[in-house]
Amino acid sequence: MDPRRSGQDVVRCTLCKDAVAPMYCEVCHIYLCQECVAKHLANNSNVHKVVSLTQFLSSPKCPDHPTKQCELHCKQCDVPICSQCVISKTHKDHDVIDIMENSKMKKDVLRKDLQELEKFIFPKYQEFAAIIKTQKTAQLKNSKKLTSDLKKQGEVLHKEIDAIIQSKQTEIDVMDSKHKTALDKQENAINHTITEIKQVIQDLKSLLDTSYDSLISKYQSRIGEFRKLPPKLKISLTQLNALKINREQLLKQFGSLTASSIETEEQDYTVPSPGAESSPSDRPMLDIPQLITELDTRYDSLYCVSCLSDEEIWTSGNNAIMKLYNMNGELLRSVQTKSGNAPQDIAVTRSGSLVYAYWDDRSINLVSDTQTLFSRLVSGTQIQTLITLRGWRPRGLCSTSSGDLLVTMTSDDWKQTKVVRFSGSTEKQNIQWDDQGNPLYSSGVNSKYLSENRNSDICVADYDAGAVVVVSAAGKLRFRYTGPPSTPRGSFYPYCITTDSQANILTSDFGNHRIHIIDQDGHFLRYIHNCGLQRPRGLCVDSKDFLFVAELDTGKVKKIQYYK
Repeated sequence: MDPRRSGQDVVRCTLCKDAVAPMYCEVCHIYLCQECVAKHLANNSNVHKVVSLTQFLSSPKCPDHPTKQCELHCKQCDVPICSQCVISKTHKDHDVIDIMENSKMKKDVLRKDLQELEKFIFPKYQEFAAIIKTQKTAQLKNSKKLTSDLKKQGEVLHKEIDAIIQSKQTEIDVMDSKHKTALDKQENAINHTITEIKQVIQDLKSLLDTSYDSLISKYQSRIGEFRKLPPKLKISLTQLNALKINREQLLKQFGSLTASSIETEEQDYTVPSPGAESSPSDRPMLDIPQLITELDTRYDSLYCVSCLSDEEIWTSGNNAIMKLYNMNGELLRSVQTKSGNAPQDIAVTRSGSLVYAYWDDRSINLVSDTQTLFSRLVSGTQIQTLITLRGWRPRGLCSTSSGDLLVTMTSDDWKQTKVVRFSGSTEKQNIQWDDQGNPLYSSGVNSKYLSENRNSDICVADYDAGAVVVVSAAGKLRFRYTGPPSTPRGSFYPYCITTDSQANILTSDFGNHRIHIIDQDGHFLRYIHNCGLQRPRGLCVDSKDFLFVAELDTGKVKKIQYYK
């Protein structure tokens, strides 16, 4: 009876023919009950190998020796084999192991794969899916906003053109009235003279036909008067010198769309191991960072700095004036907050507008320029309140790559802190708790500045906790950085934070007069502790990875090169 024929069949002992056989002799090829196993092993005519029937049935039959079970596994060929295969030509001198041992090793691999898939890889893919969903939502909202902005800009353009046409029409009407008045006056004078000439002609004809000398003697000639013709009016007709429309110039005046891009970044996932060293940055760093320039902002206390471009930076400090400087130290522009008090934080949006947070009235405000469409000489400033919080007060701002605005905020009772993502004035994401329901951020009184890296991770400098807290775009905790392993507890003071093109994170260690550079996975890379840094606070990085550091007490912004 073939025990493989059906799972319902009962295998009987080959010797006693009656009892159920749970064992099998692989040498004699017989089924054995428990009582017959001892009798069979006592037969010294052969070397027996008795195994459980389950083990025997789980071992496949040898394809080369159909009467044999595969109790071995060939490592070189990675196939199950029988004992006879070992001496055959095909598997001679190959490394072999017991098939059960091989099965055990394979199951260990299966368990490890299952653990990695469930614990690391699958959550990572879920995280990527959440990021894509967030990006799609942001893209849709941004597209609608662009369409709305385009329509508004078109309305502004039409309004300006209508105003110009109305102004020119007014000029035409004034000139027309002036010319018509002059022509009417001369026309009336000429018609009056014509009437008089007609009357004189008629009188002369009458005198020539009369015989009364007394009437003729009274005639007074007016020929001299009539010979003096009226002055001829010279009126030059006005022409419209229409300029040829320069489409390129008009497009510049109208505004432009910032270039968009879609990039894919190949990446392999590896299971993080404790103490593993991070891979080096794509760009090598300088052994000693270099101070490129420094400029004096003339603040008594300088708080924040944000890059408008590679050549221009916005700054804010302990008064209500936010200042725009170029790299020559020239003050290009000053803007005063609506409240007349110092802003909590500032940031530059992707469109180049300045936003600032104000603590007292819980507001986040947008500073925008207003310019006439056909002249860049006349300009003004408008400040619009984008968001007004209730029960919470803003602490830090960050404009994201998708055009959203990230805000750290503290509850009015100082007991809670969270990060909220806004699209325009609409709240779309709330980040406050980890997977165990614990708060991600401390509830201290100090500001918690934040930045987004190129992986869309949200990085918060939690000064009160002495940590940099990094979560994914979906709000899942990735890691906390509390300084290099040698850092004594309580001696790390991360105040402000920024990220660069390599996804590295830079945070100002305020009390220790230095900058920490860590990679995207929280591994310490190096310090910037030269360049005469004194109580560094605000940070930003431009498109070329130059670092700008705002020093609290000196009021200076230092531009530092740390990549080769």
